[in-house]
Amino acid sequence: MGIVGGIVAYVIVWVVVLFMVLPFGVRQPDETEAGHMPGAPANPRIGLKFAVTSAIAAVIWIVLYFAVEYSWIDLPLPG
Repeated sequence: MGIVGGIVAYVIVWVVVLFMVLPFGVRQPDETEAGHMPGAPANPRIGLKFAVTSAIAAVIWIVLYFAVEYSWIDLPLPG
């Protein structure tokens, strides 16, 4: 796996993990203010979710990297 392939794989894994982590700990506000969506979370803690997503994605990417480098799985080149 080259550097570009590794970066692309990490970004794809990161986005997928982010969508799995986003719903954790979501609480709706007791009272909504004018102009705010009633379904919007009261405290989304997006920084914490980005940090957790980065850590989980790194672990998954490391496993993917070793799986490709040691030929546990084969990713043929196009063409």
